[in-house]
Amino acid sequence: MNPSPRGFREMKAVVVRFAGDSGDGMQIVGERFTDTSVTVPNAIATFPDYPAEIRAPIGTIAGVSAFQVHFGSQTVLTPGDEPDALVAMNPAALAVHMVDLAPGGLLIVNSASFNEENLAMAGFKSNPLEDPELRKKYDLISIDITGLAVEALKESPLSHRDKLRTKNFFALGFSYWVYGRPIEPTMDYINGKWAKKAPDVADANIRVLKAGYFLGETMETTRNRYMVSRAEVEPGTYRKISGNEAIALGLIAGARKAGREMLFSGYPITPASSILEALASFKHFGVKTVQAEDEIAAIGVALGASFAGQIGVTGTSGPGMCLKSEFIGLATSTELPLVIVNVQRGGPSTGLPTKTEQSDLLQALYGRHGESPLPVVAANSPSDCFSAAFEAVRIALEYSTPVILLSDGYLANGSEPWKIPDEDSLPEIRKPFAEPGQPYVTFARDPETLARTQAIPGQVGLEHRIGGLEKDGKGTISYDPENHGEMTRLRAAKVDAVAKHIPPLRVTGAGKGKLLVIGWGGTHGAITSAVDSLAAEGFEVGSTNIRHLNPLPPDLGDLIKGFDKVLVPELNSGQLCMILRSRFLVDAVPMNKIKGRPFKVSEIRERILELLNA
Repeated sequence: MNPSPRGFREMKAVVVRFAGDSGDGMQIVGERFTDTSVTVPNAIATFPDYPAEIRAPIGTIAGVSAFQVHFGSQTVLTPGDEPDALVAMNPAALAVHMVDLAPGGLLIVNSASFNEENLAMAGFKSNPLEDPELRKKYDLISIDITGLAVEALKESPLSHRDKLRTKNFFALGFSYWVYGRPIEPTMDYINGKWAKKAPDVADANIRVLKAGYFLGETMETTRNRYMVSRAEVEPGTYRKISGNEAIALGLIAGARKAGREMLFSGYPITPASSILEALASFKHFGVKTVQAEDEIAAIGVALGASFAGQIGVTGTSGPGMCLKSEFIGLATSTELPLVIVNVQRGGPSTGLPTKTEQSDLLQALYGRHGESPLPVVAANSPSDCFSAAFEAVRIALEYSTPVILLSDGYLANGSEPWKIPDEDSLPEIRKPFAEPGQPYVTFARDPETLARTQAIPGQVGLEHRIGGLEKDGKGTISYDPENHGEMTRLRAAKVDAVAKHIPPLRVTGAGKGKLLVIGWGGTHGAITSAVDSLAAEGFEVGSTNIRHLNPLPPDLGDLIKGFDKVLVPELNSGQLCMILRSRFLVDAVPMNKIKGRPFKVSEIRERILELLNA
């Protein structure tokens, strides 16, 4: 390990959380701290935490917005269990997030906001900054962030109100000093955003950023500073990416590899809306985007695009999935390629729109009329959303079927470094259309995949009938009971055929032993971190993450047989656990959390040890 610069304490990883009112710019600060850490480079994982209210009253608990970033010199798979440092811009932020701060952790507060009114709104009977116990428990740094930001801008032509809005950059500058982060990337960001259209704003924000940074140099009290070394990374071109950005790029890559144009049709819904926003900027890649009038229209437009020869995609969250179910049934009956992205959130109904959950698995598997199984795939990290989206497009096209892609709010808004793949390294997706002039039978099937060949409508000789009524193999409407049974079986067998091309499961830790932890989706990081640490300590524990939830991986049964016990952590009431118990007759143990927040590594580690010691 390289020696730390003088005055710095070397750390392998640090978790910092910024929290304040929803108008305090905590998401901007968190993003800038993250982007700067990427340039070091450090491994990172982030967790933005938004309030559900569009604009809660200033200073209230309901209006607190936070952003947590975990950066390190080694592999980082989660945003961290608890912050090592908390930057609290007002009493409400302190009230909400102080309980998570590690004992002895760094607590930076904006003392200017701790007035009588704000303290009362946050539920404090007295000023906690004057409590000796707070100073004993945490490394408290109380700074008049608001006053110092305004003082730094006494020569600025900005209004007093606009000067107040720069205080988030003061807090960011001071945080950069504490952790030895460079300020130049943020200065470049500020100039790029405001220098041309609002030079006074750019100058003010840079002045305040520097004022916060150099405050650390001039403080009379000696404070600890921390250094996280560069992470060793595989050579390549990297960028920071969020889950929804990765889904957008994965969809585009899949469409390009298939040689088809893509149409994405959606209706704004948290936390899926930013997929539509991201795709709207890619018209030059043959991407069409439609903001439909409602969820039903959105999937109808997407299915129509698939019928016309494109790859139709729609995105939503749980409530929208309910509305789309009839059209998903139509896509199943017509056997048209379609990708339905469900970015899960807390439910039911409006539920917790800005919080994460994994409660739509059974809906994805069974939430339709009739016998209508579909392939279901799930992403396991923000960057993995690219591969999962690409896989969803591949399956949809190669098997002529709608596919449900499951993400969640934690993955959608979180971010991490992503090594940009070489386009040539991505697998080809081959799904030719029927050739005009050749005999065409609507439901003639590929013997390998059981997928039907799609014909683009309007071509001479390829006229055919398609729709929701049951058909026979030639596409003729049929009410024959034997035919209905056969077509139902064939549609199910086609989905089962997807398993032929599912790669072997990846196992962390032991391949057989005392306990196997099975997860899916965004639980991957916490499970893997917990199992990695226990396996390194000699425990016979392994884990795997299931991407293909229908059909299940063909080697999953054999993997389960190699372990004495199976634990299934999920952010729901035990949906995958129920499926595994029924499918493999294994006494799987559920581990459920339904609080709108992801698992902590410590929670899973403790549960594993309980089962091993039982």
